[in-house]
This record gives sequence, C-alpha cells and structure tokens, in this order.
Amino acid sequence: MPQYHGRDLKKPTGGKIRPHRKKRKYEMGRDPVETLPADEESRIIKRVRGGNKKVSLKYATYANVLDPETNKVYKLKILRIRENPASVDYSRRGVITKGAVIETEKGAAKVTSRPGQDGVVNAVLLK
Repeated sequence: MPQYHGRDLKKPTGGKIRPHRKKRKYEMGRDPVETLPADEESRIIKRVRGGNKKVSLKYATYANVLDPETNKVYKLKILRIRENPASVDYSRRGVITKGAVIETEKGAAKVTSRPGQDGVVNAVLLK
C-alpha cells in the first residue's frame, strides 16, 4: 500500500493546514524491501522518479566480502544472520540490512551496503 511522504496537514495545536495543491505521485512512498537469505537470488526492479530504475534484492544467496587484512574481495555464501542491530524483530526474522552481522564461509562479516536499495550485499570481514 502506498505511503504519502508529503507534509502533515495538522498543526501541533490540532488546527488544519489548508493545502495549496493536491498530492503528487513523486511524493508517494512504498513499503521497504526486506532482504532475506535464500537458495535463489531474487531482484525487484522498480521505476522511480525521472523514469530511472532502482534494483532491490528480495532474496540473497551470496555476499561480496572484503578481507581487510589482504584487501581482497571474495564472493561467499551467506549461511545465516547472526544479529541485526537495526531491530530485534529483524534479528529474529533474519532480515539483512546495513549493519547486520552475517555468517559466511570465512567467518562473520558486517554488511556495508543497503540490499533493499542497492540490489547487492557487500560486507567487511570481522576479526
């Protein structure tokens, strides 16, 4: 269901603000894409303002993980989500967002990209 990202039409006192125009389509929001680990990757391509396209990642299998000691990037399989400081609910459900700690084949890694916005999972290996 679309969300309206325009201005609230109530004053702090409770009075009405009379709008000078109607709602515009570019002020419309949408539900967030909550990336989950799965066997097959699934991407969603959305049309955004200006006719541009935004890629969202619905299901993720692999992550591009940077090893800071060797400064090399590896494509590693996501085994599970260890924790997600963004939300306790996200930790329980296993949603991948920026800042989440994922378990990979080489160890724990912290996600540095926004999979619901970028369409890719990038991470940095933790020691």
